[in-house]
Amino acid sequence: MNKKIAYLGLFSAVAIIFGYVETLIPVFAGIPGIKLGLANLAVLFILARYTWKEAALVSLIRILVIGFMFGNLFSIAYSIAGASLSLLVMTLLKRQKGFSIVGISIAGGVSHNVGQLLVAMLIVENTSLIYYTPALLVSGVITGLLIGILTSETVRRIP
Repeated sequence: MNKKIAYLGLFSAVAIIFGYVETLIPVFAGIPGIKLGLANLAVLFILARYTWKEAALVSLIRILVIGFMFGNLFSIAYSIAGASLSLLVMTLLKRQKGFSIVGISIAGGVSHNVGQLLVAMLIVENTSLIYYTPALLVSGVITGLLIGILTSETVRRIP
């Protein structure tokens, strides 16, 4: 139990640090909302090691700390929507056989972007944001692949 609490604290801190680092990295994709998703490495690691509940806790801690430090209530709402849908999809895929951490991460990256896009359309009351979908899907696949590979290596190296 103590080891689990230590891991949750450690990976919450890692997620917060990665979230901060991500605010320093400019992404010049021309599409709002595209980020690397570095903090999701910590959430995916916890999901791989424990259950969706612990992963949700780490994700929520990261979203609230980063949101209040570097964002606003809208960024928190977008993040919670994306993280919730992403965690739901990743949890469902984790329960299925045949999905690697990389595959789960790709699905998580794509669903995270879809969740944020849906909330954005609700907030601005404009469905024309749907035109961002192709770019967000591609970025979700690419970033999900990268985060999945990094998480896979992390899981392999940390007992």
